[in-house]
Amino acid sequence: MQSKIYVLDASAIIGGFYSKKTMNFTTAGVISEIRDLKSKIVLQSAIENGCITIKDPSPEGVKELETVLRKSGDILRLSDVDKNIVALAVTLKNEGFKPTLVTDDYSMQNVLKIIEMPYRSVLTKGIKEVIGWVKICKGCKREYPPEYQFDECEICGSRIIRKRVRKN
Repeated sequence: MQSKIYVLDASAIIGGFYSKKTMNFTTAGVISEIRDLKSKIVLQSAIENGCITIKDPSPEGVKELETVLRKSGDILRLSDVDKNIVALAVTLKNEGFKPTLVTDDYSMQNVLKIIEMPYRSVLTKGIKEVIGWVKICKGCKREYPPEYQFDECEICGSRIIRKRVRKN
């Protein structure tokens, strides 16, 4: 039987969310993002009481997520900490749990919607539709892959910008 768990982003912890009834997981990277004293105290107490467990994602979970991020263009929008927390949710799902990722980050919610991973917000309403991102030349409109490293078009030399595209 799969058990429901929560995977907590920094916004969840700062917003005071964690469940006393189910297991809660987060990454060391998320913990390093917690800066305000009140949240640090609440977090430390929750860890000491066994309410929040620190865990790293598996290499397979990271690889699975990277594939999705490249296709959606969200690789441009997520920090390494964000990628790791989503990869942890993927890892836990692969381990047989039913994770819900708790975050107010719209880019993370976008990715979670794409991979059909449940999520919930703490302080915001959350996203309404899935958005993709492409890199495009402002001059000649040539599209580049998300991992394209340069700021200028190799064809015309104009600036490369990120553009939102609606996904189905």
